[in-house]
Amino acid sequence: MKKLLSELSVGKSVKSAIRANWEAYHYCLAQSPNVELSIGRYLTWLITDLPDHFMNLVVCNQLPSEGIDDLIENALAHFRSMNIRRLSWLTQAGVPFAELNGVLHAHGLKFRGSFATEMAVDLALLPDCLPTHPDLRIVPVDNEDTLKQWIHVVSIGFGVGEKFEKVWYDIFVDAIFDARFQTYLALLDGRPVGTSQLFISEGVAGLYNVTCIPEARGRGIGSAVTLAPLLEAHQMGYQIGILQASQKGYNVYRRLGFQDFGKLSLYLWENDRALMGG
Repeated sequence: MKKLLSELSVGKSVKSAIRANWEAYHYCLAQSPNVELSIGRYLTWLITDLPDHFMNLVVCNQLPSEGIDDLIENALAHFRSMNIRRLSWLTQAGVPFAELNGVLHAHGLKFRGSFATEMAVDLALLPDCLPTHPDLRIVPVDNEDTLKQWIHVVSIGFGVGEKFEKVWYDIFVDAIFDARFQTYLALLDGRPVGTSQLFISEGVAGLYNVTCIPEARGRGIGSAVTLAPLLEAHQMGYQIGILQASQKGYNVYRRLGFQDFGKLSLYLWENDRALMGG
C-alpha cells in the first residue's frame, strides 16, 4: 500500500492531489450565484453566507513586493462589509511562512498549525462491508427533497444551525448534480442520521461532509457512510481515496486503512462584530 500511495498514475504526489482535489471541490461549489469567487494574482477567495470557516476560504498565492498590509486589510474590510463571521486563510507552497506569519497575526488572524490531518487510502484494500445496524441504509441524494434532508443532517452534525439551511441549500443545489459529485444520506429506521459526499477530481476520490447527528453516534454510522462512497469510487476505477480528517473523525479513518500525509495548516479569522450580532 505504501508503494501505491507514494505516487499517483497521473504523475502527481498523493499530498499534492489531496490539496488539488480540495481546491477543485470548492471551485465547483462556486458555480452557485450565492458564492463569491475571486481569483487574483496574490489572493484567491471563496466566500459564502455560512458561518463556517471551511466554506469561507482565502488562499495566499504569492506575496506582493510591497503593500502587503494594505492587501490584507483591504480583503478583510471587504469580508467585514459582507458580514462574514469566520474564515480560513491558507498559503500556497513557496509563500515564506516567516514573512507572512507576523503580518497576519497583526491583522487578527490566528495560526492553527495542525488543524486537520491530510489522509489517503488504497481503495482496493477497503473492507467490502462493515458490521452495523441492520436497519441502516445508505442512499444517494438524487433529488431536491433528499438534498433538503441531507442539508438538515449536515447543519445539525456540524453545529451550524438550522437557520442557515436555506443558505446550504442555495449553494449545493447548483452543484449537487455535477457529474463529479456523488452525495449520500444515511437512514436509520428510515430517519436521516448521517451524510457524506464524494468528489472526483485530480485523479483521486475526495471525501467531504462526513457527519452524523449526535444521538446516532457510536453505532458505526460514520464508518458506514464513509465506506459506501469509497467503494463506489473503486467500482468507478479509482485507486485512491483522500480526505482531511478532524480530530473527531481521525480514528474512524485510521481503522478503515487511511494513512497520514501531513497536516493542513491554516490561519483562522473571526469577525467579532458579526459574531456579536449573531
